[in-house]
Amino acid sequence: MEKAHDPPKDATSRSGPRRYWEFRDLAVIGIFSALVKTASVTVALAGGGMNPITLILKNLVFTTLLVVALFKVRKVGTLLLFTVVNTIFGALLMGGELVLLPPMLLAGLLAELVIAATGGYAKTLALMLGVAVYDLGYKAGALGLSWLFMREQPQLMWLMSVMVIIGYAGALAGLFVGARFVKELRHAGIVRH
Repeated sequence: MEKAHDPPKDATSRSGPRRYWEFRDLAVIGIFSALVKTASVTVALAGGGMNPITLILKNLVFTTLLVVALFKVRKVGTLLLFTVVNTIFGALLMGGELVLLPPMLLAGLLAELVIAATGGYAKTLALMLGVAVYDLGYKAGALGLSWLFMREQPQLMWLMSVMVIIGYAGALAGLFVGARFVKELRHAGIVRH
């Protein structure tokens, strides 16, 4: 028999421990993962393939949107979750993306460690360094995978290395564009931290 001052049983069953990932966090990560992949593919197709301008723009868009996503969801593990969702979406969209999952996860883990070591998700500089390390680590890992598959044609590695350097220049530019974009989103009240 319930007493008058006891709350109803169904009200207490709903208020359990708070979950680490809220629904809106997962929605933001999912939306930005899909947006990043779709925008990158669109830029590559609109640019007519992998020329230097397209490489720079594709990486600039990727890094800009990743910076905004990390500023929107400031929780440990966001970058790793973003990586997994982005890879799944890329595999559904284009197919062969799963081959790049190991270097992406290693780069994401390294970036999470850099973010934690430089002040965590609360610090702007830590997030920017984390994204820079993630981009560099992922590109180096992808280059290493390419080397494994192209060992019989080492001259192709020079071309791949130049493409990675050009792409990373776009990623570095994306850091500054992303920081500026986050500043504008703060003024609009979309990013609150």
